Amino acid sequence: MNDYVKTMRKSIGQETLLTVGRGAIIEDELGRILLQQRTDYGTWGIPGDLLELGETFEEAVIREVLEETGLSLNKLELFGLYSGVEGFSKYSNGDQVFSVQIIFHTTDYTGILKTNNESKKLSFLYKNELPENLNPHQSPYILDWVNGVQTQIIK
Repeated sequence: MNDYVKTMRKSIGQETLLTVGRGAIIEDELGRILLQQRTDYGTWGIPGDLLELGETFEEAVIREVLEETGLSLNKLELFGLYSGVEGFSKYSNGDQVFSVQIIFHTTDYTGILKTNNESKKLSFLYKNELPENLNPHQSPYILDWVNGVQTQIIK
């Protein structure tokens, strides 16, 4: 949890907190998507997290992807902006959040995949190989990628 969220939780308790998330759909030369199985919930999703104070969207996603996967992202394109009911979450500790998501796409990256304390597994998967236990908050943009939805869609 970043410092901003910790500070806000002290003020508002478990009430709904508005956050801005960002993530990256990283596609390899074979047309597969990089998915991360998280250690905390065991679900699969794309790498990313919350925007920290003072960061640009691009800086934040580049930093987080490097931390979670070992990959350095180069050219990023906007994939989509996501909001709506899928953005509401209530965690097991009772904390509530509404997150707006800024999702990037890239095929331009370098590095070697390596897990960290947030990543149980990292795998490039074909569209027909996606696991059943996708992160429910990330499944809309993962499925948009699967279905070939054009970039820069605002939902």
